[in-house]
Amino acid sequence: MNESSPIRTETARDYALPPGQTRPVKTRRGRGWVWFVLLLLLLGGGYAAYRHFHAPKTEGQTDTAAARGKGAGRGGRHGGEPAQAVGIATVVAGDVPIVLAGLGTVTPLATVTVRSQISGYLTEIGFREGQMVKKGDFLAQIDSRPYEALLAQYQGQLMRDQALLQNSKLDLARFQRLSQQDSISKQNVDTQGALVKQNEGTVAADQAIVDQQKLNIAYTRITSPVDGRVGLRQIDQGNYITAASTSLVVVTQLHPISVLFTLPEDDVSRVMKRLRAGAKLGVTAYDRGDANAIATGVLDTVDNQIDTTTGTVKLRAIFENQDDALFPNQFVNAKLIVDTVRAAPIVPTSAILRGTPGTYVYLMDGTDKVVVRPITLGEADGARTVVTKGLGVGDRVVVDGTDRLREGASVRITDDGKPKDAASPTPAAAPATEGDKADAAKADAVAPEGQKRERRRQRPAAQ
Repeated sequence: MNESSPIRTETARDYALPPGQTRPVKTRRGRGWVWFVLLLLLLGGGYAAYRHFHAPKTEGQTDTAAARGKGAGRGGRHGGEPAQAVGIATVVAGDVPIVLAGLGTVTPLATVTVRSQISGYLTEIGFREGQMVKKGDFLAQIDSRPYEALLAQYQGQLMRDQALLQNSKLDLARFQRLSQQDSISKQNVDTQGALVKQNEGTVAADQAIVDQQKLNIAYTRITSPVDGRVGLRQIDQGNYITAASTSLVVVTQLHPISVLFTLPEDDVSRVMKRLRAGAKLGVTAYDRGDANAIATGVLDTVDNQIDTTTGTVKLRAIFENQDDALFPNQFVNAKLIVDTVRAAPIVPTSAILRGTPGTYVYLMDGTDKVVVRPITLGEADGARTVVTKGLGVGDRVVVDGTDRLREGASVRITDDGKPKDAASPTPAAAPATEGDKADAAKADAVAPEGQKRERRRQRPAAQ
């Protein structure tokens, strides 16, 4: 074997050791893993320290941290819950009208379907569709020539019968003189007197026929029977019109106009009591959505019976309607003001809750606590409600944020939707003094290079 071989040399070194001892084998591979793990731990710790102390924080993280600090410092009295933000309103004294609402329909005081009273051809139309007309205004003309010809004929017949009557009267006078001289019998005188009466009847009949023809000629000119608005034309010029069957146009009275509405039978006694006292009750008509007031009028009359099928009674209100806001057959919501409650405690309707205690509100107890207060309600007027028992003028009730409240809960009052503490301006940072600048310089001297750069970047914003 070659003595210069590595194996040979290593074996010689091993034999050179004292008996029973061997050289320790170096585990270089195991030591490498340990250094690698230590390096990773150092890197992770340094990154975490940088993120915690020097990395810029986002606005959301800053707000969350501030909110947690505030919640921890001002926690509620129930299990450490934060104070609930609420909006409040003060109970005030005021007047609330007692309003009875019912469904109604706009009904004209007069709706006339114009028809001809005689037959004939329509020769002229004297109105424009949608035109406002007065009573007696010309609407249409029917051919009057046939009726004028008949009038001339009957007038001639009347003149002939009048001549016969005059002759019979003269004969009767002669017979009466002869009868006085006993030159003629009494029978002849009586017969001539009967003939005079007969001719008088004929003349009267002829006169009636003449008057009828004059009336027919007047009917050929059709006029408006009422003041109102003309609708759409229902027949054209040149058509033949049959008496009492052919419609020409519809005229509807709009000024004034009425609204027929219904109320439950339980409210009739209250309305009748006010009417018997001589009060004029106001009625307001609202649109179909019951959101916008259309017109204001007065109650005119109450029907004389109750509808047994619906348990309601009909009422009629009159509106001047000068602006044509109400239209015939329009659906409206009628609200009748029966009376007014004076100087009563009024609370916003949004503050009223209903549950196990009945009808109640959350009443402010001091400045940061609420209690449940049962109340008794009176009349309501949309967003306002009268409280007859449980509250007084000046009490403060919660109107917003009641969904998460309970008896004795801590609250903070909001102002225009923002918490009052949040609405106050944030105090400005105090200017840096000479001592502060010296301390900052010392900190930069002992800080690592990365922290120095970060402090130099943030310092102008702070100063």
